[in-house]
Amino acid sequence: MIMTKEPVQKRAQETRARILAAAIDCFSREGYDATGLSEICAAAGVSKGAFYHHFASKHAVFLELIETWLASVDAELARLLAAASDVAQGLLRMAEVAPSIFADARGRVPLFLEFWRQASRDAEVWRATTAPYRRYHQFFESLIQAGQREGSLRAVDADVAAQAIVALAVGLLLQGALDPQAADWGRVAREGVGLVLDGLRRPNPKASG
Repeated sequence: MIMTKEPVQKRAQETRARILAAAIDCFSREGYDATGLSEICAAAGVSKGAFYHHFASKHAVFLELIETWLASVDAELARLLAAASDVAQGLLRMAEVAPSIFADARGRVPLFLEFWRQASRDAEVWRATTAPYRRYHQFFESLIQAGQREGSLRAVDADVAAQAIVALAVGLLLQGALDPQAADWGRVAREGVGLVLDGLRRPNPKASG
């Protein structure tokens, strides 16, 4: 029986997804170092041969988990920004993704801690972990500069403002992941971004007149 290309590709995608899901569970429960390839394969229901067909190593799976999660965040931020009337509104809309990000983070606290722990010991993981922070800094710096050009944001140091936004986001994510019951972190994120915007938004002359 000749298999068509589409079912084969679908099966491969499903296998890859099972491996990633199993790795999240194993890394979160046992830690990166204590998790062996055999445990991931057993949890995913695949052979080691099938594993190596998709990933070169356990390390490669670990890095893809970082990249996959960040890619989903990037896509949502881009969607919200595209629907905004100006940069100021776009920044407020971006805060709307906070509840879903925090909900995702709450189930993965041990995994996030593993990312940061491994980053202190492994240069490749360090680059993969810190690169997004630098990318988001550049993204928000460019976004603030665009807002200044369009007139929705006032003249401030875009570099410092971008660092403050990234620091706020990372701090909220860490707090929300470690102590999810301490606050409504989605609301805190929205109102926190609103406070930052109060300092960034250009005053409306008509409002004072």
